[in-house]
Amino acid sequence: VCLACLLPLFLVPIINLLPVLFDFIMGKVYRLFGWEYRKPVRAPPACPYKPAANKSSSNAVAEPELGASEPVHKPAGVDDSKLD
Repeated sequence: VCLACLLPLFLVPIINLLPVLFDFIMGKVYRLFGWEYRKPVRAPPACPYKPAANKSSSNAVAEPELGASEPVHKPAGVDDSKLD
């Protein structure tokens, strides 16, 4: 097995540790100056794909999506053409 093939296996954990390492180092630097370093609020990791929706056969009521099946009708007197 070549090293180039194994490289991604070792890079992923290192990349995932970068925010923790950054917060640790910034905390040390701020402590040197006597300041308080507060970690920023980070968004939780998101799933890269949408999981299938749970469908329960009991109490299944079909609700139409808003605006998906109903076309928007304009009043009869409104004209969109532009005359110069």
